[in-house]
This record gives sequence, C-alpha cells and structure tokens, in this order.
Amino acid sequence: MAKWATVYPQVLAESRLLEDHADVLIARPLKILAIILIAVVLRRIAHRFVDRITNSVSQGSVPRILNPLKERVSQNGFLESAGLVSERRRQRSAAIGSVLNSITSFVILTVSVLLILDELGINMAPFIAGTSIIGVAIGFGAQNVVKDFLAGIFMILEDQYGVGDVIDFEKATGVVEAVGLRTTQLRDVHGTVWYVRNGEVVRVGNQSQGFAEVVLDIPIAASAQIQPASNAMMQAAEQMYDDQEWADVFLGQPQLQGVESFTRDETVIRMVARVRPLQQWRTARELRRRIKSNFDELELALAPRGIDAGGETG
Repeated sequence: MAKWATVYPQVLAESRLLEDHADVLIARPLKILAIILIAVVLRRIAHRFVDRITNSVSQGSVPRILNPLKERVSQNGFLESAGLVSERRRQRSAAIGSVLNSITSFVILTVSVLLILDELGINMAPFIAGTSIIGVAIGFGAQNVVKDFLAGIFMILEDQYGVGDVIDFEKATGVVEAVGLRTTQLRDVHGTVWYVRNGEVVRVGNQSQGFAEVVLDIPIAASAQIQPASNAMMQAAEQMYDDQEWADVFLGQPQLQGVESFTRDETVIRMVARVRPLQQWRTARELRRRIKSNFDELELALAPRGIDAGGETG
C-alpha cells in the first residue's frame, strides 16, 4: 500500500504530462498527415481530370466547355491531306495540359505548405515577406522567360496559329513546325528553321485561317484591246472553276474587277478569287498558265514586265 502511494503520484504526473502534450504528439502529426494525404489525392484527381480532357482534345473529341479551343482548320484540305491537323491538335493539347497540371500542382502545394506551417505554429508573416522578396528577385531576373511563357499560353488558348499554318512574323515567314509555351519553330521557303520567342511576337499574320484571296494583276500592252483580254481571262477562270480537280479549292466564283491601272506602255487588269487557305499560290500559278494559253491563242500582247500575283488571307 505504501508502495502504491509512492507510485500513484508519479503515474498521475506522467498521465497529465501526456495529456498536456497530446496535441503535439498525436493530434498535430495526424492533422499534418491528413493534409499531406488530401493534397496527394487532390493532385492526382486534378491531374487525371486534366489528362482526360487533353487526351479527348488530342483525339478530336472536345467537351462543350472547350469548344473555343477547337481547331479552325476544318476547311483546310491541304492540312488534312498532309496529316498535320492531328499533330497540331496533339501539341496544343499537350501544352495546355502541361500548363493546367503545373497550375494545379502549384496551388495545391502552396495551400498544403501554408496549412502545415500553420499547424506547426510558425509565424507566416516573415515567411510570406521572404517569399515575396525571392519571388520579386526571380521575376526580375527571369522576366523575359515569364513573358515568353505568358505569351505562349495566351497564343495557344486563343489558337492564333498552329502546326501547319503559314505565318508572317515580319522578320521570318514560313510554315509552323512546332509550337511550345516559350518558342515557336517555323521553316521558311529556303528551308531555314526559325526559332521565335513567343514574348517577342508583337503581331503575326496567319495566312491559313478562314480563306485566302488570289489576286492577279495581268499587264497587257497599251495597244491591246481590253475587252478581248478580259474575256480571255474570265474564260480561263470559269473553266478552272468548273474543273472537278479544282472544285474543292474555290470558295466562290472568280471575279474580274476590271482595269486596275494604266500607263502609256501598259494596262493592268485585275482578277480575284476566294480559295481555301494555303491554296492561293498553286491556284494563282494554274490560273496564270491558263490565261497565258488563252492570250497566245488570241495573239494578245502582254506588257514587257511580268505578271504580279499575290495572296491575302481573310
């Protein structure tokens, strides 16, 4: 009995000590463990959801909420025949998925760290201040990289251009071969590959969206009759328009706009035709060939200079 009277106060003191530190030894670690587990589960669920959406986008099945992200190249027969639509879609979905996964991971990790620090009783004010200073320093040092990534994100989301598009960056013009969050890769007509930082793009001309305009300025000799030349041009255009080989290229019947200009030596007659994107150059070449053939049959004289042809996208 005397021994119990001696041991009991000691046991009581230890139990009270355990009770006083139960929050530190049991409750707090369990809360931290729960925060970590919830963060891991949420991250996995978020990534799986993002991967599911991006995979459906890459396969051509787009949820209604992402309809604005659908490709605007359905009328581009050249891209479809070359198999570039799937590559364009794959690169866009991969880039979007990477951005969304990074954002979700960053948000979940940040919230989890803040909750864990709060459970540990750490004062958040110095931590937030230090993080802000580090963030400002990193942002100042890597502002060009951040600018490139932000420009790339908006470019991809707005579908300004994609793989297979012919774009004009002012200093470089060519076919887009790869689109990334930081850079865009394109190849010009000479085979040179250009790597353009997205943050440096102030304006870009896309010749592959919607439709293209074939503009032919045919210079005939000043002594040549305008009406026979106009009839020969329209005959060539109408025959080409009715040709089954070119039926899917034209989006409207070619139009003769008439005399564009004249000088003492020549008269310029303009013809325009709306075609599918990226088809304006081959259409212009074939149309010039047919017009030249008709002129030769009628012995109509061209002006000394060559024929000017251009294509504009609308």
